[in-house]
Amino acid sequence: MSFGVFLEKGPLAWEIIQQEDGRGKLALSGTWEVDRAVFIGPFQVFARVVHEHNGRDVLSWTPCEMVGENGWRVTLHVPTGGLYRLETCLQHDQNALLGSGAIRGDMIHHIGVGDLWIIAGQSNAAGYGRGTVEDSPILGVHLLRNNGLWDLATHPFNDSTATIHEVNMEWVNPAHSPWLHFGKLLQNELHYPIGFVQTALGGSALRAWNPDEEGHLFRNMIETVQRCGGKVAGVVWNQGSSDCNSESADTYLERFTKVVQYWRKELNIAELPFVTVQLNRFTNIQEDKEHHDKQWGKVREAQRQAALSIPSVSVIPSLDCPMSDDIHNSPAGNLIIGSRAANIALQVVYGLQRQAYPPNLEYAIYIQEHESDSHAIKLRFKHVSERLFAINPQADLFGIEDEEGAILLNGWTIISSNEVLLKLTRKPSGKLSVHGAYQTNPASQMLIDTGTYLPMLAFYNVEAVAEI
Repeated sequence: MSFGVFLEKGPLAWEIIQQEDGRGKLALSGTWEVDRAVFIGPFQVFARVVHEHNGRDVLSWTPCEMVGENGWRVTLHVPTGGLYRLETCLQHDQNALLGSGAIRGDMIHHIGVGDLWIIAGQSNAAGYGRGTVEDSPILGVHLLRNNGLWDLATHPFNDSTATIHEVNMEWVNPAHSPWLHFGKLLQNELHYPIGFVQTALGGSALRAWNPDEEGHLFRNMIETVQRCGGKVAGVVWNQGSSDCNSESADTYLERFTKVVQYWRKELNIAELPFVTVQLNRFTNIQEDKEHHDKQWGKVREAQRQAALSIPSVSVIPSLDCPMSDDIHNSPAGNLIIGSRAANIALQVVYGLQRQAYPPNLEYAIYIQEHESDSHAIKLRFKHVSERLFAINPQADLFGIEDEEGAILLNGWTIISSNEVLLKLTRKPSGKLSVHGAYQTNPASQMLIDTGTYLPMLAFYNVEAVAEI
C-alpha cells in the first residue's frame, strides 16, 4: 500500500512564488496514510523548507493542522530567496526524530520566492529572434510554460508543446526573446528569483488584450496569473505593429490606457508597473509608404505619451536594435532590449539608482529671425545625462509639416547638451508640427545621449509653438 504524507495542493516544482513584503505564502494541504495495524500513533504531519544548495533550514519542521480522518493543511510564510526544497513527514510516535525517524512524505524541489513578471504583446514579446547568441539559462530564473508546468527558463519562451491554452499558440516555432536576459539581470541585482508568466502571441492586436473589444488574450492572461497565485511584480509589454493602420492608430493611446486600467483592476494592483518597448521598424513596405509612415508614427507617439501620462508605465527605445528579418528583433537586439528593460525596471520599480531613461522630447519652439528672415525649430530633450550626439549629422531623422504640407529641412545641428536646431527652408503657415524617427523604417543612426548611449524616443506630430 501507499503510505506517508501526500501533497495535493501546493507549489509546483520550479515554481517562483510572488513575494509580498519579503515573504511568499505557501498554502499546503493533502492527506496521509499508514498501516494502522503496525503504527498506533498519535500521528502528526510536519512540513519544513530547506535551502536546496546546502540543506539548511529556512523554516524548521512545523506542525500542520490535522483535518478529519486523514487530512492536513498548513500555510508557511517563506522568506524571499531560493532555490528551496519543501519537505513533509509523518510523526507516528512523539519520540520519533523528525525527518530520519518519521514516516516519509512528499517533497517539492527547485522552488523560489521572488518576483513574477507577465510577458505580453505580440511577436517581439513572444520572441522571434533567429540566429545564435550566448544567453544561457540560470537557476533562479524560471518560466511557467504553456503546458501549465514551471521550468527553468530557456528559449523559446512561447513553446506551445502540450499547451493547455491554445488561444496564444504560435503558428510557427518562436525563437529568442529579450526576457531571459532581463530576468538574469534582475536576479543579479535583487539577489532573489525571477519568474515569468508568458502570455504573448505573435501578430496580436491591442483589441485582443482589451476587454472592451475582443479581450481573449486578456482573459487568458488573467486565468494564467490566477493559476500561479494571482499576484505579480509587473508586466513587460512589446506590442503595436498590428495597430499601425488607419482603423487603430488614432485611438491607440486611449485604448492602451484602458488596457492598463483593466489589468490593474482585475489583478487588484493599483499601480501595476508596465515596462513597454517602443516599436522597432518594418523594412518591407511595398506601397503607400507615406500612409504607413504616419500610422507607425502615431503608434510610436502613443507609446511615448502613455509613459508620460499613465503612472508606473515606462518606455524604452528599440529602433537602433539589429533585426533578424523585416520586423523581428534579432537575438543580439533582444539582449539590448532585455538590458534596457531591466535597467528601467530596476530604477522605476525597485528604486535602484540607474540612468535608464532615454532622451525624450520635452518641447519644440518655432523661432523666426526677422532680420535674416530665417525660420527654425528648437527641440529640447529631457533625460540627457551627458550630452546629445549625432552619429550621423546628415541623417534624415526629422520631419516638419504645416497646413500647406511638408517643409523641407536645410539641415539640423546640436546647439547645446540637450537641444537641437532644425533649419526650415520656408516660412511655416498655420499649425506647425515636428516628427522624429517616426517612419516605418527611419534612419538607423539615431540621436543618442553620450552618457548612456541610449537613442532618443521617436515622436510624431508634436506642435512647435512660437517663441515668446
